[in-house]
Parts: sequence; structure tokens; C-alpha cells
Amino acid sequence: MQFDLTEDQQMVQKTARDFATQEVLPKAAEIDREHRHPKELVARLAELGFLGIAVPEQWGGAGMDHVSYVLAMEEISRACASTGVIMSVNNSLVCDPILRFGTDAQKARWLTPLASGKLLGCFALSEPEAGSDAAAQRTTATPDGDHWVISGTKNWITNGPVADVCVLFTMNDRAAGHKGITAFILPMDAKGVRCGTPDDKLGIRGSKSSQIFLDDVRLPADALLGEVGGGFKIAMSTLDGGRIGIAAQALGIARACLDDAVGYATQRKTFGKPIIQHQAIGFKLADMATEVDAARLLTLRAAWLKDRKQPYGKEAAMAKLFAADTANRAAREAIQVFGGNGYVTEFPVERHFRDAKITEIYEGTSEIQRLVIANYLSKGQ
Repeated sequence: MQFDLTEDQQMVQKTARDFATQEVLPKAAEIDREHRHPKELVARLAELGFLGIAVPEQWGGAGMDHVSYVLAMEEISRACASTGVIMSVNNSLVCDPILRFGTDAQKARWLTPLASGKLLGCFALSEPEAGSDAAAQRTTATPDGDHWVISGTKNWITNGPVADVCVLFTMNDRAAGHKGITAFILPMDAKGVRCGTPDDKLGIRGSKSSQIFLDDVRLPADALLGEVGGGFKIAMSTLDGGRIGIAAQALGIARACLDDAVGYATQRKTFGKPIIQHQAIGFKLADMATEVDAARLLTLRAAWLKDRKQPYGKEAAMAKLFAADTANRAAREAIQVFGGNGYVTEFPVERHFRDAKITEIYEGTSEIQRLVIANYLSKGQ
């Protein structure tokens, strides 16, 4: 693995950092406070090519690599984790599976506008009784002539209330278990599609999520993504890539905690000196800095492997597990560094604390990541 960034990667990193610092960060507290979808920032992400970073230019994307994606995700999420996850879902969970499993006609119709930011996507796998156990799907897809009729309910769908298109997973054959899962590309304005009330969440409040209700939705045969019964493979491979995006989001949150804590600790004085010079505080910051760097290296390694079309499932799980743990530890310690000021909304670390928790839950809980890693180890991988 090369540690030196290419000129293109450095350009992406600088562009993302400048945008995040100048345009995203000043609005982050307001977005969180108002539970507001940052429509204007999403439009700017599209202008910068950040909604389809790793999609080839022929399909509307920026034609960059996944290392560039991680670099940009860290910078955006460092400023606003809500904006970061909107970007992550569109890249990792929508563009990527359509790019890898879609037909050319599907790519022309859906991928090009998604990657260029004309449309926004969501990914619907989870259900009220099917989270970590993806094979427990109850949403059904029944063939009816040259159409499919889909009924069911999806849960916790990030971007759901604001999305134009959805990568949807259904059960077409209950008796077949995970081999009976089939994926579709669903226009969100299709008859019978309804979004529930947006979820009132602890953190990432600018990222809209909701249930999606599917009431006898009719989809043509060309809405099928991949093969009948091939949905589980699509879902699991998509989540492998999605974990890189969420690891980068967690990394951004952790870096925000570190940056803010260091800034505060160099200004706040007790007993005649900045608190960073007190060993109790300095050691916290040293541990945070070390863990942030380790999380970054794990995340970049997973992206680097994906770029080289090498197996990366274990490494993606490791990156997400460690980055999520790092974000939550960093957020907890940042509040401790700020003391009472860390507990009030006037300062940003309480927002980081709330935002960090979700990284241990979505796109595979930390417990699931450990199961994934252990499974690879049991196979000698």
C-alpha cells in the first residue's frame, strides 16, 4: 500500500476540506438543531462530483477511486456527519450496486443521474423484524405476467423521505431462505410507495430516514437488479463497500472530536496553564490522536484493496468496527476535556457524541462486524 497520495487524491482531499470548512461546518449546528435536510449542501456535493466519486465518467460519475472517496467522506463528515451519511448512502449503497449489477439500460436511466446528483438514492434492506438477520425479509415480490407485485414495509431507510430512487430487497421465495431474496430498482414516485413520518433521532438529525410502505407496487421486469434470487449476494457485497463509507464517516466524527478538543485544551487554562499541559488531559488527546490515525489507516487499506479488486470484506469490517469504536471513545473523551461546556449545545462536542453512536449500529452493528471478522478467521483468511 502506498502512503503517498496521488495528485488527484490530494486535489479531492483539498476540495473536500475547503468545501467542508467554508460551507458545511458553518451550517452543521443549525442543520442538527432544525432536523433539516441540507438540500443546498447536497446540491453542492453534486456540483463537486461527490455523489458518484467512484463511478466512471461515462455513467455520470467523477471517475475517481475509493481512496479518494474515503478522503472526501472524512472531510465532509468532520464538518457535518448528517451531510456525510447522505453522501455515503448515494455512493456506496445505491450507485455502487447499480454499477456492478445493473444492465447498461439501468445504468443509463438511473446511475447517470444518481452519480451526477440529479437524483438522490436510498437502500432498503432493513425491516421491522429483519435487521441484522437480512434473510428474515417479509417484503414479498410476486410475479404477475411481465410485472412484479411488491408488498411490505422497510425500516430505518436513510434518505428515504427525500430519495428519488431506491435499491430495494424483497423475498420472492420464502422457502429458499436467503436464496429467495431478489433486488429491484424502485422509483420512489411509483404508485403504492409511501414514506412514513421521518424518524426523530438521537443524532445525524439532518439525515432524513423513515419507514417505506409498499402497497401492491407494480414494477416491470426491467426493474429487476441482477438475477432472481440473487439479492442476498447483492446486499452483502454492497454492505461490504458501505462499511468503508461508514468507517470514513466515523473517522470524520472522531477527527472532529480531536480537533475541537485540542483547540479547546490549548485555550482553556487552569492552575495557570493551558489544560493540554496537564497530563490527565494531554494523555486523553494523545490516545485520541493515535486511534484516529489507526482508524484512518484501516479505512484507507480497505478502500485501497477495493480499488485493486482484491478481497476486502474482512478489512472493511475491521475498519468500520474500529472507526466506530474510535468515534465513540473520542466523543466521550472530548466531552470530558470540555467539562461542563461539553454538555451544552453552545459547543459542538455534544453533537459529535450523539452523531457517533449510530456508526456502531447501521450497515452492520459492531457485533455483526465481529461475527464477519471471526468468520473470515475461521476460514484461515
